[in-house]
Amino acid sequence: MGETAVIGAAGRSGATLCRALAAAGRGVRPLVRDLARWQALGLPGAARVADLRDVAAMARALQGVAAVVNCAHARHAPAVLAAAPPDARLVLLGSTRRFSRWPDEHGDGVRQGEAAFLASGRRGVMLHPTMIYGAAGEDNVQRLAALLRRLPFAPLPGGGRALVQPIHQDDLTRCILAALDVDWQGPEALVVAGPEPLPYRDFVAAVARAAGLPPPRILPLPAALLRAAAPLTRIIPGLPRIRPDELRRLLEDKAFDVAPMRERLGIVGMPLEDGLARTFA
Repeated sequence: MGETAVIGAAGRSGATLCRALAAAGRGVRPLVRDLARWQALGLPGAARVADLRDVAAMARALQGVAAVVNCAHARHAPAVLAAAPPDARLVLLGSTRRFSRWPDEHGDGVRQGEAAFLASGRRGVMLHPTMIYGAAGEDNVQRLAALLRRLPFAPLPGGGRALVQPIHQDDLTRCILAALDVDWQGPEALVVAGPEPLPYRDFVAAVARAAGLPPPRILPLPAALLRAAAPLTRIIPGLPRIRPDELRRLLEDKAFDVAPMRERLGIVGMPLEDGLARTFA
């Protein structure tokens, strides 16, 4: 297989993928908006500067590649489609936010990007990961652990009964690598998630154990009250910022069938306990 371009190579998923491609001896062409940010990562390879808002410049940066992985937001799918070589295999990152019943800019952008991709007829796949954890600097597990270090209890809407199914960053990278080797006959969309869902309250307890913290007392509170109090996390020293829309999404189940992921990509995600052990190693 020829060279693979990675759009958004300086981000968490992009940088992790570039490391994996280089380790596998596969040609990689990193594309970034901020060259200084890429250079600070100390990764091998010379990045090219290109912005998805400039389709002509992006097309020049993508000339000759065999595959394109878009790790930027899925709303940029139309620009990727316009700039990528016609015969390039495409792997685009979306998000399971596209299934949320709560409308927001992020989820709307994913839905729009997916629609453009599926209508394009191009060969490839849009992968919709669930909550991603385990990468350096991620703010899902690490931010939760920071909150649990400050509070003796976990205030959760609905008592944290809604389901979550997080995927470790390493498993997401494995899914992308596997998708690059699939002979897609057209555009497809595929959810990638951890092996099984669990209630968010159990997820919180697992994070506490992995971080070496005592099990938190779950404090069920009305979602409206928590959302009203969320802005206070911006001004209280030591507390990580929590956004009101995040609390609202904690009321809906995020559980998915991973059989298609296993069948199409041959990937089974690592159990949460193993992923958290890696995260806090």
